[in-house]
Amino acid sequence: MAGPVPATPAIPLPRRPVVPDAPGAGGPGADIGPDAGARRWYEDELGWPTVPGRPLRLVTGVRFDVLEMPAEAGARALRHLAPGSPVILRGDRMELLVAPGSAEELPGLLEWLEWGPVCLDLRALGPGGTLEAPAPAGPAGGSSGRAASAQGAAVWLRPPGPGREDVETSLPAMPGMPGVTAAPAVGREGSAPDLVRLVDTVAAHCHRVRLRRGCAGRPAGRRDQPLAFS
Repeated sequence: MAGPVPATPAIPLPRRPVVPDAPGAGGPGADIGPDAGARRWYEDELGWPTVPGRPLRLVTGVRFDVLEMPAEAGARALRHLAPGSPVILRGDRMELLVAPGSAEELPGLLEWLEWGPVCLDLRALGPGGTLEAPAPAGPAGGSSGRAASAQGAAVWLRPPGPGREDVETSLPAMPGMPGVTAAPAVGREGSAPDLVRLVDTVAAHCHRVRLRRGCAGRPAGRRDQPLAFS
């Protein structure tokens, strides 16, 4: 018989990324508009491609993939991430940025971890997908950032740091993935966080969240499906 369900962990306050160029900065011919500074930051500083138009959207499957889950399940997984691993909070959902190729690995990884038959409120975004981008110069961390997230706006819980190389090496990955030069191990200097350990933790807590909501008579959520790929 399963023991008592552990208490839900506190989700840290969102933080504001460091954006070197304010919107509208730059010389003649620079992009203009409310998203110009944010687009330059994502494209020039981080090397993340964006989709033309508004709202500003990031292309997934190129520089990163995304695992999306209930926020309380994601909060349990934060300890398996490197300090610089980017994390987005969007209402009651959390989005963990992982190495490109992770979305394609996820179904087989869940089968190997014996989570394949279990219905999990877990989505993976990879090649061909897009993600609405948090505003780099949006609400600062603290109550204003938490309030913005509660209203459904995306905020950086853990923003990507300066320098695209440092950001990419912080993304959870599997051994043998392109760009992974060291054996993945949490806390080992110079290596990527372990995608296998992260997925196992996320799956376990997604399942616990589902059971808790079921016992309380709450709906499992609008994205009540095992996996959805875009």
